[in-house]
Amino acid sequence: MSEVVNHHPVHEAHHEELGFLRKYVFSTDHKVIGIQYGLTALVFLLFGFSLIMLLRWQLAYPGKPVIWLGKILGENFMPGGIMLPEFYNMLGAMHGTIMVFLGIVPLAVGAFGNYVMPLQIGAPDMAFPKINAASYWFYFVGGVVMLYSFFVPGGPAQGGWTSYTPLADIAPVGQTWWLVGMVFLITSSLLGSINFIVTIVQMRTKGLSFWRLPVFVWAQFVTAFLLLLAFPPLEAAAVLQLMDRLAGTSFFLPSGLVVSGQMIPNTGGGSPLLWQHLFWFLAHPEVYVLILPGMGIVAEVIANNTRKPLWGYKTIVFSILFIGGMSFTVWAHHMFMTGMGTTMSTFFQTTTMIISIPSVIILTSLLLSLWGASIRFTTPMLFAIAFLPMFAIGGLTGLPLGLTTSDIHLHDTWYVIGHFHYVVAPGTIFALFAGIYYWYPKVTGRMLNSVLGKIHFWLSLVFMNGVFLPMLIQGMAGMNRRYYDPTATPWGKAMQPFMEFISWSAWLLAISQIPFVINFFWSMWKGRKVTSDNPWDATTLEWSAPTPPPHGNFPTPPEVYREPYEYSVPGKEKDFSPQFIKEA
Repeated sequence: MSEVVNHHPVHEAHHEELGFLRKYVFSTDHKVIGIQYGLTALVFLLFGFSLIMLLRWQLAYPGKPVIWLGKILGENFMPGGIMLPEFYNMLGAMHGTIMVFLGIVPLAVGAFGNYVMPLQIGAPDMAFPKINAASYWFYFVGGVVMLYSFFVPGGPAQGGWTSYTPLADIAPVGQTWWLVGMVFLITSSLLGSINFIVTIVQMRTKGLSFWRLPVFVWAQFVTAFLLLLAFPPLEAAAVLQLMDRLAGTSFFLPSGLVVSGQMIPNTGGGSPLLWQHLFWFLAHPEVYVLILPGMGIVAEVIANNTRKPLWGYKTIVFSILFIGGMSFTVWAHHMFMTGMGTTMSTFFQTTTMIISIPSVIILTSLLLSLWGASIRFTTPMLFAIAFLPMFAIGGLTGLPLGLTTSDIHLHDTWYVIGHFHYVVAPGTIFALFAGIYYWYPKVTGRMLNSVLGKIHFWLSLVFMNGVFLPMLIQGMAGMNRRYYDPTATPWGKAMQPFMEFISWSAWLLAISQIPFVINFFWSMWKGRKVTSDNPWDATTLEWSAPTPPPHGNFPTPPEVYREPYEYSVPGKEKDFSPQFIKEA
Protein backbone atom coordinates (compact mmCIF):
# COMPACT_ATOMS: atom_id res chain seq x y z
CA MET A 1 0.00 0.00 0.00
CA SER A 2 1.17 3.50 -0.79
CA GLU A 3 0.83 5.64 2.34
CA VAL A 4 1.79 8.85 0.56
CA VAL A 5 -0.17 10.30 -2.33
CA ASN A 6 1.71 9.94 -5.60
CA HIS A 7 0.80 9.86 -9.25
CA HIS A 8 2.85 6.87 -10.35
CA PRO A 9 4.54 8.50 -13.36
CA VAL A 10 5.92 5.17 -14.59
CA HIS A 11 2.40 3.76 -14.99
CA GLU A 12 1.05 6.87 -16.68
CA ALA A 13 4.01 7.00 -19.08
CA HIS A 14 2.62 3.93 -20.88
CA HIS A 15 -0.44 5.83 -22.08
CA GLU A 16 -0.66 8.35 -24.87
CA GLU A 17 -1.64 11.87 -23.91
CA LEU A 18 -5.28 12.41 -24.82
CA GLY A 19 -6.79 15.64 -26.04
CA PHE A 20 -9.40 17.51 -23.99
CA LEU A 21 -12.41 16.03 -25.79
CA ARG A 22 -11.25 12.41 -25.51
CA LYS A 23 -10.07 12.86 -21.92
CA TYR A 24 -12.98 14.77 -20.39
CA VAL A 25 -15.95 14.70 -22.80
CA PHE A 26 -15.96 11.44 -24.77
CA SER A 27 -13.85 9.49 -22.31
CA THR A 28 -14.19 5.73 -21.87
CA ASP A 29 -12.52 5.81 -18.43
CA HIS A 30 -15.02 4.66 -15.82
CA LYS A 31 -13.92 7.37 -13.38
CA VAL A 32 -14.50 10.21 -15.84
CA ILE A 33 -17.86 8.70 -16.79
CA GLY A 34 -18.74 8.40 -13.11
CA ILE A 35 -17.92 12.07 -12.58
CA GLN A 36 -19.91 13.01 -15.70
CA TYR A 37 -22.89 11.09 -14.33
CA GLY A 38 -22.44 12.69 -10.91
CA LEU A 39 -22.23 16.30 -12.06
CA THR A 40 -25.06 15.91 -14.58
CA ALA A 41 -27.29 14.21 -12.02
CA LEU A 42 -26.60 16.92 -9.42
CA VAL A 43 -27.62 19.61 -11.94
CA PHE A 44 -30.83 17.73 -12.71
CA LEU A 45 -31.50 17.25 -8.99
CA LEU A 46 -31.19 21.00 -8.48
CA PHE A 47 -33.49 21.68 -11.43
CA GLY A 48 -36.09 19.12 -10.37
CA PHE A 49 -35.98 20.47 -6.81
CA SER A 50 -36.51 24.01 -8.15
CA LEU A 51 -39.69 22.92 -9.94
CA ILE A 52 -41.27 21.75 -6.71
CA MET A 53 -40.28 25.00 -4.98
CA LEU A 54 -42.49 26.78 -7.52
CA LEU A 55 -45.32 24.30 -7.03
CA ARG A 56 -45.18 24.76 -3.26
CA TRP A 57 -46.07 28.44 -3.69
CA GLN A 58 -49.40 27.53 -5.30
CA LEU A 59 -50.13 25.05 -2.50
CA ALA A 60 -49.26 27.49 0.27
CA TYR A 61 -50.89 30.56 -1.26
CA PRO A 62 -53.32 29.31 -3.94
CA GLY A 63 -54.19 31.89 -6.55
CA LYS A 64 -51.88 34.59 -5.18
CA PRO A 65 -49.75 36.15 -7.92
CA VAL A 66 -45.97 36.35 -8.05
CA ILE A 67 -45.56 39.17 -10.55
CA TRP A 68 -41.84 38.78 -11.19
CA LEU A 69 -42.23 35.05 -11.82
CA GLY A 70 -45.08 35.74 -14.21
CA LYS A 71 -42.82 38.04 -16.21
CA ILE A 72 -40.12 35.35 -16.41
CA LEU A 73 -42.35 32.37 -17.19
CA GLY A 74 -44.76 34.19 -19.47
CA GLU A 75 -48.50 34.25 -20.07
CA ASN A 76 -48.67 30.58 -21.06
CA PHE A 77 -47.67 29.35 -17.60
CA MET A 78 -48.27 32.14 -15.07
CA PRO A 79 -50.43 34.95 -16.55
CA GLY A 80 -50.25 37.96 -14.24
CA GLY A 81 -48.05 35.89 -11.93
CA ILE A 82 -50.85 33.40 -11.12
CA MET A 83 -49.98 29.75 -11.76
CA LEU A 84 -52.28 27.99 -14.26
CA PRO A 85 -53.60 24.52 -13.33
CA GLU A 86 -51.93 23.07 -16.42
CA PHE A 87 -48.56 24.49 -15.36
CA TYR A 88 -49.13 23.10 -11.86
CA ASN A 89 -49.57 19.64 -13.40
CA MET A 90 -46.43 20.09 -15.51
CA LEU A 91 -44.36 21.01 -12.46
CA GLY A 92 -45.53 17.92 -10.59
CA ALA A 93 -45.00 15.57 -13.53
CA MET A 94 -41.55 16.84 -14.43
CA HIS A 95 -40.41 17.08 -10.79
CA GLY A 96 -41.09 13.37 -10.29
CA THR A 97 -39.60 12.36 -13.62
CA ILE A 98 -36.44 14.42 -13.26
CA MET A 99 -35.78 13.56 -9.62
CA VAL A 100 -36.17 9.80 -10.12
CA PHE A 101 -34.92 9.11 -13.66
CA LEU A 102 -32.47 11.98 -14.18
CA GLY A 103 -31.30 12.68 -10.64
CA ILE A 104 -31.27 9.99 -7.99
CA VAL A 105 -30.86 6.81 -10.09
CA PRO A 106 -28.05 8.23 -12.26
CA LEU A 107 -26.31 9.53 -9.13
CA ALA A 108 -26.70 6.30 -7.15
CA VAL A 109 -25.86 3.90 -9.97
CA GLY A 110 -24.24 5.86 -12.79
CA ALA A 111 -21.99 8.01 -10.63
CA PHE A 112 -21.19 5.94 -7.52
CA GLY A 113 -21.40 2.61 -9.34
CA ASN A 114 -19.15 3.72 -12.17
CA TYR A 115 -16.55 5.42 -10.04
CA VAL A 116 -16.36 3.22 -6.96
CA MET A 117 -17.35 -0.31 -8.01
CA PRO A 118 -14.41 -1.07 -10.38
CA LEU A 119 -12.01 0.28 -7.75
CA GLN A 120 -13.58 -1.89 -5.04
CA ILE A 121 -13.12 -5.05 -7.11
CA GLY A 122 -9.59 -4.15 -8.23
CA ALA A 123 -10.47 -3.79 -11.93
CA PRO A 124 -8.65 -1.41 -14.29
CA ASP A 125 -11.94 -0.33 -15.87
CA MET A 126 -15.41 -1.58 -16.75
CA ALA A 127 -15.74 -4.68 -18.94
CA PHE A 128 -17.07 -2.66 -21.89
CA PRO A 129 -15.70 0.90 -21.68
CA LYS A 130 -17.27 2.09 -24.94
CA ILE A 131 -20.69 0.76 -23.96
CA ASN A 132 -20.17 2.54 -20.67
CA ALA A 133 -19.59 5.83 -22.47
CA ALA A 134 -22.61 5.17 -24.69
CA SER A 135 -24.70 4.62 -21.55
CA TYR A 136 -23.82 8.10 -20.28
CA TRP A 137 -24.55 9.77 -23.62
CA PHE A 138 -27.95 8.06 -23.95
CA TYR A 139 -28.71 9.40 -20.47
CA PHE A 140 -27.50 12.88 -21.40
CA VAL A 141 -29.57 12.99 -24.61
CA GLY A 142 -32.62 11.71 -22.69
CA GLY A 143 -32.17 14.58 -20.23
CA VAL A 144 -31.84 17.15 -23.01
CA VAL A 145 -35.03 15.82 -24.63
CA MET A 146 -36.87 16.18 -21.31
CA LEU A 147 -35.62 19.75 -20.91
CA TYR A 148 -36.49 20.60 -24.52
CA SER A 149 -40.10 19.60 -23.83
CA PHE A 150 -40.47 22.77 -21.71
CA PHE A 151 -40.22 24.78 -24.93
CA VAL A 152 -42.65 22.86 -27.17
CA PRO A 153 -46.22 24.16 -27.74
CA GLY A 154 -48.34 23.35 -24.70
CA GLY A 155 -45.31 22.77 -22.47
CA PRO A 156 -43.91 19.52 -21.05
CA ALA A 157 -45.75 16.40 -19.92
CA GLN A 158 -48.51 16.99 -17.38
CA GLY A 159 -49.72 13.44 -16.75
CA GLY A 160 -47.69 12.85 -13.57
CA TRP A 161 -44.47 10.85 -13.41
CA THR A 162 -46.64 7.75 -13.87
CA SER A 163 -48.12 9.05 -17.19
CA TYR A 164 -51.33 7.11 -16.66
CA THR A 165 -53.42 6.42 -19.73
CA PRO A 166 -55.84 7.30 -21.27
CA LEU A 167 -55.17 10.93 -20.22
CA ALA A 168 -51.50 10.71 -21.19
CA ASP A 169 -52.51 9.29 -24.57
CA ILE A 170 -54.47 12.43 -25.43
CA ALA A 171 -52.22 14.99 -23.66
CA PRO A 172 -50.43 17.78 -25.61
CA VAL A 173 -47.23 17.18 -27.55
CA GLY A 174 -45.01 17.47 -24.45
CA GLN A 175 -46.07 13.92 -23.56
CA THR A 176 -44.56 12.68 -26.84
CA TRP A 177 -41.23 14.24 -25.91
CA TRP A 178 -41.51 12.68 -22.44
CA LEU A 179 -41.88 9.25 -24.04
CA VAL A 180 -38.95 9.78 -26.41
CA GLY A 181 -36.82 10.95 -23.47
CA MET A 182 -37.80 7.85 -21.48
CA VAL A 183 -36.73 5.56 -24.33
CA PHE A 184 -33.27 7.17 -24.24
CA LEU A 185 -33.07 6.93 -20.43
CA ILE A 186 -34.16 3.30 -20.34
CA THR A 187 -31.68 2.37 -23.09
CA SER A 188 -28.97 4.02 -21.01
CA SER A 189 -29.92 1.94 -17.98
CA LEU A 190 -29.93 -1.30 -19.96
CA LEU A 191 -26.45 -0.67 -21.39
CA GLY A 192 -25.12 0.23 -17.95
CA SER A 193 -26.66 -2.75 -16.16
CA ILE A 194 -25.17 -5.31 -18.57
CA ASN A 195 -21.78 -3.70 -18.09
CA PHE A 196 -22.04 -3.76 -14.28
CA ILE A 197 -22.99 -7.44 -14.18
CA VAL A 198 -20.21 -8.59 -16.51
CA THR A 199 -17.63 -6.42 -14.75
CA ILE A 200 -18.45 -7.78 -11.28
CA VAL A 201 -18.58 -11.40 -12.45
CA GLN A 202 -15.51 -11.34 -14.71
CA MET A 203 -13.12 -8.66 -13.51
CA ARG A 204 -12.67 -9.20 -9.79
CA THR A 205 -9.02 -9.17 -8.84
CA LYS A 206 -7.11 -12.14 -7.47
CA GLY A 207 -8.38 -13.29 -4.08
CA LEU A 208 -11.65 -11.35 -4.28
CA SER A 209 -14.28 -14.07 -4.00
CA PHE A 210 -17.96 -13.18 -3.91
CA TRP A 211 -17.98 -13.46 -0.11
CA ARG A 212 -15.20 -10.90 0.09
CA LEU A 213 -17.08 -8.28 -1.91
CA PRO A 214 -18.01 -5.08 -0.08
CA VAL A 215 -21.74 -4.64 0.54
CA PHE A 216 -21.72 -1.68 -1.85
CA VAL A 217 -20.66 -3.98 -4.73
CA TRP A 218 -23.35 -6.52 -3.83
CA ALA A 219 -25.92 -3.71 -3.83
CA GLN A 220 -24.81 -2.53 -7.28
CA PHE A 221 -24.81 -6.13 -8.55
CA VAL A 222 -28.43 -6.76 -7.55
CA THR A 223 -29.46 -3.27 -8.70
CA ALA A 224 -28.04 -4.01 -12.15
CA PHE A 225 -30.26 -7.10 -12.44
CA LEU A 226 -33.30 -5.05 -11.39
CA LEU A 227 -32.57 -2.47 -14.09
CA LEU A 228 -31.95 -5.16 -16.70
CA LEU A 229 -35.16 -7.08 -16.01
CA ALA A 230 -37.61 -4.37 -14.95
CA PHE A 231 -36.96 -1.60 -17.45
CA PRO A 232 -37.77 -3.43 -20.74
CA PRO A 233 -41.53 -3.63 -19.99
CA LEU A 234 -41.63 0.14 -19.45
CA GLU A 235 -39.65 0.73 -22.64
CA ALA A 236 -42.15 -1.44 -24.52
CA ALA A 237 -45.00 0.44 -22.88
CA ALA A 238 -43.47 3.79 -23.87
CA VAL A 239 -43.24 2.63 -27.49
CA LEU A 240 -46.87 1.45 -27.40
CA GLN A 241 -48.02 4.79 -26.00
CA LEU A 242 -46.04 6.53 -28.74
CA MET A 243 -47.88 4.37 -31.27
CA ASP A 244 -51.21 5.42 -29.73
CA ARG A 245 -50.25 9.07 -30.01
CA LEU A 246 -48.56 9.07 -33.39
CA ALA A 247 -49.73 6.04 -35.38
CA GLY A 248 -53.41 5.88 -34.48
CA THR A 249 -53.30 2.62 -32.53
CA SER A 250 -55.27 2.11 -29.32
CA PHE A 251 -53.22 -0.09 -27.05
CA PHE A 252 -54.32 1.94 -24.02
CA LEU A 253 -57.52 3.59 -25.31
CA PRO A 254 -60.79 1.87 -24.31
CA SER A 255 -63.87 1.80 -26.51
CA GLY A 256 -66.19 4.82 -26.45
CA LEU A 257 -63.77 7.29 -24.89
CA VAL A 258 -65.40 10.73 -24.75
CA VAL A 259 -63.56 13.86 -23.58
CA SER A 260 -65.33 17.21 -23.16
CA GLY A 261 -68.31 15.86 -25.07
CA GLN A 262 -66.19 14.79 -28.04
CA MET A 263 -65.59 11.20 -29.10
CA ILE A 264 -61.87 10.52 -29.26
CA PRO A 265 -60.89 8.92 -32.60
CA ASN A 266 -58.89 5.72 -32.86
CA THR A 267 -60.22 4.32 -29.60
CA GLY A 268 -61.41 0.85 -28.87
CA GLY A 269 -60.04 -2.40 -27.57
CA GLY A 270 -57.26 -0.86 -25.52
CA SER A 271 -56.74 -1.16 -21.78
CA PRO A 272 -55.61 1.72 -19.53
CA LEU A 273 -54.83 -0.89 -16.87
CA LEU A 274 -52.26 -2.49 -19.19
CA TRP A 275 -50.19 0.68 -18.91
CA GLN A 276 -50.45 0.59 -15.12
CA HIS A 277 -49.25 -3.02 -15.00
CA LEU A 278 -46.31 -2.32 -17.30
CA PHE A 279 -45.42 0.89 -15.48
CA TRP A 280 -45.52 -0.54 -11.96
CA PHE A 281 -43.69 -3.71 -12.98
CA LEU A 282 -40.76 -1.32 -13.42
CA ALA A 283 -41.63 1.31 -10.87
CA HIS A 284 -41.74 -0.85 -7.77
CA PRO A 285 -38.36 -2.52 -8.39
CA GLU A 286 -37.28 1.04 -9.19
CA VAL A 287 -37.78 1.85 -5.50
CA TYR A 288 -35.11 -0.73 -4.71
CA VAL A 289 -32.94 0.62 -7.54
CA LEU A 290 -33.04 3.84 -5.52
CA ILE A 291 -32.52 2.38 -2.09
CA LEU A 292 -30.12 -0.57 -2.51
CA PRO A 293 -27.11 1.52 -3.62
CA GLY A 294 -27.93 3.84 -0.73
CA MET A 295 -27.87 0.93 1.70
CA GLY A 296 -24.53 -0.15 0.23
CA ILE A 297 -23.04 3.31 0.78
CA VAL A 298 -24.35 3.47 4.34
CA ALA A 299 -22.86 0.04 5.10
CA GLU A 300 -19.42 1.20 3.92
CA VAL A 301 -19.56 4.41 5.96
CA ILE A 302 -20.86 2.73 9.11
CA ALA A 303 -18.23 -0.03 9.04
CA ASN A 304 -15.46 2.54 8.61
CA ASN A 305 -16.68 4.94 11.29
CA THR A 306 -17.62 2.39 13.93
CA ARG A 307 -14.23 0.69 13.49
CA LYS A 308 -16.08 -2.62 13.73
CA PRO A 309 -16.93 -5.36 11.24
CA LEU A 310 -20.47 -5.07 9.93
CA TRP A 311 -22.83 -7.07 12.10
CA GLY A 312 -24.25 -9.92 9.99
CA TYR A 313 -22.41 -9.33 6.70
CA LYS A 314 -23.79 -12.49 5.05
CA THR A 315 -27.26 -11.79 6.43
CA ILE A 316 -27.19 -8.36 4.81
CA VAL A 317 -26.08 -9.83 1.49
CA PHE A 318 -28.77 -12.54 1.53
CA SER A 319 -31.35 -9.88 2.39
CA ILE A 320 -30.27 -7.77 -0.59
CA LEU A 321 -30.56 -10.81 -2.86
CA PHE A 322 -34.00 -11.64 -1.44
CA ILE A 323 -35.20 -8.07 -1.95
CA GLY A 324 -34.00 -8.20 -5.54
CA GLY A 325 -36.03 -11.33 -6.29
CA MET A 326 -39.16 -10.39 -4.36
CA SER A 327 -39.31 -6.89 -5.82
CA PHE A 328 -40.79 -8.37 -9.02
CA THR A 329 -43.80 -9.79 -7.14
CA VAL A 330 -45.27 -6.73 -5.44
CA TRP A 331 -46.06 -4.21 -8.21
CA ALA A 332 -49.85 -4.55 -8.11
CA HIS A 333 -50.16 -3.25 -4.55
CA HIS A 334 -50.17 0.15 -6.28
CA MET A 335 -53.35 -0.92 -8.05
CA PHE A 336 -55.65 -2.15 -5.27
CA MET A 337 -58.16 0.57 -6.24
CA THR A 338 -58.50 -0.63 -9.83
CA GLY A 339 -61.07 -3.27 -8.96
CA MET A 340 -58.63 -6.10 -8.40
CA GLY A 341 -60.18 -9.31 -7.11
CA THR A 342 -59.67 -10.45 -3.53
CA THR A 343 -57.48 -13.40 -4.49
CA MET A 344 -54.99 -11.28 -6.40
CA SER A 345 -55.04 -8.45 -3.88
CA THR A 346 -54.42 -10.94 -1.07
CA PHE A 347 -51.45 -12.34 -2.99
CA PHE A 348 -49.91 -8.92 -3.54
CA GLN A 349 -50.48 -7.68 0.00
CA THR A 350 -48.86 -10.88 1.28
CA THR A 351 -45.78 -10.45 -0.91
CA THR A 352 -45.61 -6.79 0.13
CA MET A 353 -45.50 -7.75 3.79
CA ILE A 354 -42.86 -10.40 3.07
CA ILE A 355 -40.52 -8.01 1.23
CA SER A 356 -40.48 -5.71 4.24
CA ILE A 357 -38.71 -8.42 6.28
CA PRO A 358 -35.27 -8.28 4.59
CA SER A 359 -35.35 -4.47 4.75
CA VAL A 360 -35.90 -4.71 8.51
CA ILE A 361 -33.07 -7.25 8.75
CA ILE A 362 -30.66 -4.90 6.95
CA LEU A 363 -31.63 -1.94 9.13
CA THR A 364 -31.32 -4.07 12.26
CA SER A 365 -27.87 -5.31 11.21
CA LEU A 366 -26.69 -1.75 10.61
CA LEU A 367 -28.11 -0.63 13.96
CA LEU A 368 -26.41 -3.52 15.76
CA SER A 369 -23.16 -2.51 14.07
CA LEU A 370 -23.37 0.72 16.07
CA TRP A 371 -23.74 -1.12 19.36
CA GLY A 372 -20.67 -0.79 21.58
CA ALA A 373 -18.71 1.03 18.86
CA SER A 374 -16.32 3.92 19.34
CA ILE A 375 -18.08 5.99 16.71
CA ARG A 376 -16.33 8.70 14.69
CA PHE A 377 -18.97 11.37 14.07
CA THR A 378 -17.62 12.52 10.74
CA THR A 379 -19.91 14.25 8.25
CA PRO A 380 -20.48 11.11 6.14
CA MET A 381 -21.24 9.19 9.35
CA LEU A 382 -23.86 11.75 10.44
CA PHE A 383 -25.69 11.31 7.13
CA ALA A 384 -25.35 7.52 7.38
CA ILE A 385 -26.74 7.40 10.93
CA ALA A 386 -29.63 9.70 10.00
CA PHE A 387 -30.42 7.43 7.07
CA LEU A 388 -31.42 4.63 9.46
CA PRO A 389 -34.45 6.24 11.21
CA MET A 390 -35.45 8.19 8.10
CA PHE A 391 -35.58 5.07 5.95
CA ALA A 392 -37.28 3.21 8.79
CA ILE A 393 -40.08 5.81 8.82
CA GLY A 394 -40.36 5.50 5.04
CA GLY A 395 -40.54 1.72 5.23
CA LEU A 396 -42.95 1.45 8.14
CA THR A 397 -45.35 4.02 6.67
CA GLY A 398 -45.43 1.91 3.52
CA LEU A 399 -46.97 -1.06 5.28
CA PRO A 400 -50.51 0.43 5.56
CA LEU A 401 -50.36 1.15 1.83
CA GLY A 402 -49.59 -2.51 1.18
CA LEU A 403 -52.78 -3.66 2.93
CA THR A 404 -56.03 -3.39 1.02
CA THR A 405 -58.19 -2.17 3.90
CA SER A 406 -55.98 0.73 4.98
CA ASP A 407 -54.99 1.54 1.40
CA ILE A 408 -58.60 2.40 0.58
CA HIS A 409 -58.43 5.29 3.05
CA LEU A 410 -54.87 6.41 2.30
CA HIS A 411 -54.72 5.92 -1.47
CA ASP A 412 -53.94 9.08 -3.45
CA THR A 413 -53.57 11.22 -0.34
CA TRP A 414 -50.61 13.24 0.90
CA TYR A 415 -49.73 10.25 3.06
CA VAL A 416 -48.44 8.48 -0.08
CA ILE A 417 -46.23 11.48 -0.90
CA GLY A 418 -44.87 11.59 2.65
CA HIS A 419 -44.17 7.84 2.72
CA PHE A 420 -42.42 7.77 -0.66
CA HIS A 421 -40.32 10.82 0.06
CA TYR A 422 -39.15 9.45 3.42
CA VAL A 423 -37.76 6.53 1.41
CA VAL A 424 -36.07 8.55 -1.31
CA ALA A 425 -35.35 11.98 0.21
CA PRO A 426 -34.07 11.73 3.80
CA GLY A 427 -33.56 8.05 3.00
CA THR A 428 -31.72 7.64 -0.29
CA ILE A 429 -30.51 11.23 -0.71
CA PHE A 430 -28.98 11.23 2.79
CA ALA A 431 -27.14 8.03 1.82
CA LEU A 432 -25.91 9.70 -1.37
CA PHE A 433 -24.69 12.70 0.60
CA ALA A 434 -22.85 10.27 2.91
CA GLY A 435 -21.20 8.78 -0.17
CA ILE A 436 -20.20 12.16 -1.59
CA TYR A 437 -18.57 13.22 1.69
CA TYR A 438 -16.90 9.79 2.06
CA TRP A 439 -15.38 9.32 -1.43
CA TYR A 440 -14.78 13.00 -2.32
CA PRO A 441 -11.14 12.78 -1.04
CA LYS A 442 -10.44 9.79 -3.32
CA VAL A 443 -11.86 11.61 -6.36
CA THR A 444 -10.29 15.03 -5.81
CA GLY A 445 -7.38 14.48 -3.40
CA ARG A 446 -8.90 17.03 -1.03
CA MET A 447 -11.24 16.84 1.97
CA LEU A 448 -14.61 18.57 2.11
CA ASN A 449 -14.86 21.15 4.88
CA SER A 450 -16.21 19.47 8.01
CA VAL A 451 -17.90 22.56 9.53
CA LEU A 452 -19.82 23.36 6.35
CA GLY A 453 -20.67 19.67 6.05
CA LYS A 454 -22.18 19.52 9.54
CA ILE A 455 -24.15 22.75 8.99
CA HIS A 456 -25.47 21.18 5.80
CA PHE A 457 -26.41 17.98 7.64
CA TRP A 458 -28.25 19.48 10.62
CA LEU A 459 -30.23 22.02 8.59
CA SER A 460 -31.17 19.35 6.04
CA LEU A 461 -32.27 16.93 8.78
CA VAL A 462 -34.53 19.50 10.45
CA PHE A 463 -36.17 20.84 7.32
CA MET A 464 -36.51 17.45 5.59
CA ASN A 465 -38.71 16.36 8.47
CA GLY A 466 -40.47 19.71 8.40
CA VAL A 467 -41.47 18.95 4.83
CA PHE A 468 -42.48 15.31 4.96
CA LEU A 469 -43.76 14.57 8.48
CA PRO A 470 -46.81 16.87 8.19
CA MET A 471 -47.68 15.20 4.88
CA LEU A 472 -48.34 11.95 6.76
CA ILE A 473 -50.77 13.81 9.03
CA GLN A 474 -52.49 15.48 6.08
CA GLY A 475 -52.91 12.12 4.37
CA MET A 476 -54.35 10.42 7.44
CA ALA A 477 -56.83 13.30 7.60
CA GLY A 478 -57.93 12.30 4.09
CA MET A 479 -56.42 15.16 2.11
CA ASN A 480 -56.12 14.33 -1.60
CA ARG A 481 -52.71 14.94 -3.10
CA ARG A 482 -53.75 16.11 -6.55
CA TYR A 483 -55.72 19.28 -5.72
CA TYR A 484 -54.50 22.38 -7.55
CA ASP A 485 -56.20 24.49 -4.88
CA PRO A 486 -56.06 22.68 -1.52
CA THR A 487 -58.51 25.17 0.00
CA ALA A 488 -61.26 24.10 -2.43
CA THR A 489 -62.71 21.76 0.21
CA PRO A 490 -63.63 22.43 3.87
CA TRP A 491 -61.16 19.84 5.15
CA GLY A 492 -58.52 21.32 2.86
CA LYS A 493 -59.07 24.76 4.40
CA ALA A 494 -58.68 23.25 7.84
CA MET A 495 -55.34 21.75 6.84
CA GLN A 496 -54.01 24.85 5.10
CA PRO A 497 -51.64 25.86 7.96
CA PHE A 498 -49.87 22.53 7.34
CA MET A 499 -49.48 23.48 3.66
CA GLU A 500 -47.85 26.78 4.54
CA PHE A 501 -45.58 25.12 7.12
CA ILE A 502 -44.47 22.50 4.58
CA SER A 503 -43.79 25.10 1.91
CA TRP A 504 -41.67 27.23 4.22
CA SER A 505 -39.78 24.13 5.34
CA ALA A 506 -39.16 23.24 1.68
CA TRP A 507 -37.84 26.71 0.88
CA LEU A 508 -35.59 26.63 3.95
CA LEU A 509 -34.44 23.15 2.91
CA ALA A 510 -33.40 24.65 -0.42
CA ILE A 511 -31.41 27.35 1.38
CA SER A 512 -29.83 24.61 3.52
CA GLN A 513 -28.14 23.20 0.42
CA ILE A 514 -26.09 26.38 -0.11
CA PRO A 515 -23.34 25.28 2.34
CA PHE A 516 -23.03 22.02 0.40
CA VAL A 517 -22.76 23.75 -2.99
CA ILE A 518 -20.13 26.18 -1.65
CA ASN A 519 -18.25 23.34 0.05
CA PHE A 520 -18.35 21.11 -3.04
CA PHE A 521 -16.73 23.65 -5.37
CA TRP A 522 -14.57 25.56 -2.86
CA SER A 523 -12.95 22.36 -1.60
CA MET A 524 -11.88 21.32 -5.10
CA TRP A 525 -9.28 24.07 -5.05
CA LYS A 526 -8.99 25.17 -1.42
CA GLY A 527 -9.89 22.07 0.58
CA ARG A 528 -7.31 20.41 2.82
CA LYS A 529 -5.14 18.07 0.78
CA VAL A 530 -5.15 14.43 1.81
CA THR A 531 -1.78 13.18 3.03
CA SER A 532 -2.54 9.52 2.41
CA ASP A 533 -4.27 7.43 -0.23
CA ASN A 534 -6.37 6.10 2.64
CA PRO A 535 -7.44 9.15 4.67
CA TRP A 536 -10.28 7.36 6.49
CA ASP A 537 -8.11 4.34 7.48
CA ALA A 538 -10.50 2.10 5.55
CA THR A 539 -10.18 -1.55 4.59
CA THR A 540 -11.68 -1.90 1.12
CA LEU A 541 -9.75 -1.99 -2.12
CA GLU A 542 -10.46 1.47 -3.56
CA TRP A 543 -8.27 3.02 -0.87
CA SER A 544 -5.22 1.17 -2.17
CA ALA A 545 -5.35 3.11 -5.46
CA PRO A 546 -3.38 6.34 -5.86
CA THR A 547 -5.29 9.56 -5.15
CA PRO A 548 -6.88 10.48 -7.48
CA PRO A 549 -6.67 7.14 -9.29
CA PRO A 550 -4.85 7.32 -12.64
CA HIS A 551 -5.89 5.67 -15.89
CA GLY A 552 -5.89 1.93 -15.17
CA ASN A 553 -6.50 2.63 -11.47
CA PHE A 554 -3.69 0.57 -9.92
CA PRO A 555 0.10 0.64 -10.57
CA THR A 556 0.06 -3.16 -10.36
CA PRO A 557 -2.93 -5.51 -10.13
CA PRO A 558 -3.95 -5.64 -6.45
CA GLU A 559 -4.54 -8.85 -4.53
CA VAL A 560 -7.09 -9.46 -1.79
CA TYR A 561 -6.19 -11.38 1.36
CA ARG A 562 -9.22 -11.12 3.63
CA GLU A 563 -12.85 -10.09 4.14
CA PRO A 564 -13.85 -6.46 3.55
CA TYR A 565 -14.44 -5.19 7.09
CA GLU A 566 -11.67 -6.37 9.41
CA TYR A 567 -11.66 -3.55 11.95
CA SER A 568 -10.35 -3.68 15.51
CA VAL A 569 -9.10 -7.25 15.27
CA PRO A 570 -7.80 -8.30 18.75
CA GLY A 571 -4.03 -8.53 18.95
CA LYS A 572 -3.33 -6.30 15.98
CA GLU A 573 -1.38 -3.06 16.24
CA LYS A 574 -3.74 -1.01 14.07
CA ASP A 575 -7.53 -0.96 14.31
CA PHE A 576 -7.94 -1.78 10.63
CA SER A 577 -6.62 -4.55 8.40
CA PRO A 578 -7.05 -3.60 4.73
CA GLN A 579 -8.08 -6.29 2.28
CA PHE A 580 -5.08 -5.49 0.11
CA ILE A 581 -2.23 -5.82 2.65
CA LYS A 582 -0.64 -9.21 3.16
CA GLU A 583 0.14 -9.93 6.79
CA ALA A 584 2.26 -12.65 8.27
